[in-house]
Amino acid sequence: MSYAITTTIDKPYAQTVRATRDALAEQGFGVLTEIDIAATLKAKLGADVAPQIILGACRPPLAHAALEAEPSIGLLLPCNVVVRAVDDGHTVVEAMDPTVMVTLTGNEQLADVATDARDRLTSALAALTPQS
Repeated sequence: MSYAITTTIDKPYAQTVRATRDALAEQGFGVLTEIDIAATLKAKLGADVAPQIILGACRPPLAHAALEAEPSIGLLLPCNVVVRAVDDGHTVVEAMDPTVMVTLTGNEQLADVATDARDRLTSALAALTPQS
């Protein structure tokens, strides 16, 4: 079972972070949280890792519908989107596949919400790659 929706972008990290925020907004997601993994690991462990950020994306109507179907689903919200530099000029953008919520909980009432969220996240990631 795959748990991620992934794309690799032929653009630098900082530019991809901005574009990812814009693409999420176009799909109705706001970014509630932001965790700079590289800065955190540097500060806490002195470890140097490639630039990487977790954007906690939320679309309130989807979050509300999910909570109505499964009150404990807040443990899996918001939809985490990771942007990470992989090499000079390339960046990976990954989102947790929301259909994992259905598999993990066994609650089929989440299926429509998960499918909607997956479609929106897939569209957001697809918008990051120029169409040929």
